[in-house]
Amino acid sequence: MFSHVMIGTNDLEKARAFYDALLGTLGVAPATIDRHRIFYRTRSGVFSVSKPINGKPATAANGGTIGFAAGSSEQANAWHAAGIANGGTTCEDPPGVREGPAGKLYIAYLRDPDGNKICALHRMV
Repeated sequence: MFSHVMIGTNDLEKARAFYDALLGTLGVAPATIDRHRIFYRTRSGVFSVSKPINGKPATAANGGTIGFAAGSSEQANAWHAAGIANGGTTCEDPPGVREGPAGKLYIAYLRDPDGNKICALHRMV
C-alpha cells in the first residue's frame, strides 16, 4: 500500500545514529544519505528521515504512530532496547502482548529523539 514513509528531524546525525541502531535490530542496512535526508530501503518499502525543506523546525505528529514489523517478541524487545540506548524514550505501556480485534500482538512503543511515536509490532499466531 505504501511506497515510503518520511518523518522530520532537527538533527540528522542524531536521527541517523538512532535509526541505524534501531532498524539494524530488524535486519535493515544502515541509512544512505541524500543531502538533508537519510533513507532505509528494503524490498517492502522505504523509511526516510529528513530535515524540513522549508527550513522550519520538525515537529512530531500528534496522534501519529509509525509501526515497524518485527519477526518475534525477542526482536521487538531488541528493537526497544536499541532505541532506549540510542536516545529514544519509552512510551505507552511497557513492551508486551496486546489482544484485540486485530488478534494477539506483541508491541513495543518508543518516541525517537525528535518525539515521533514509533513501534515494533509482532503478529502472534
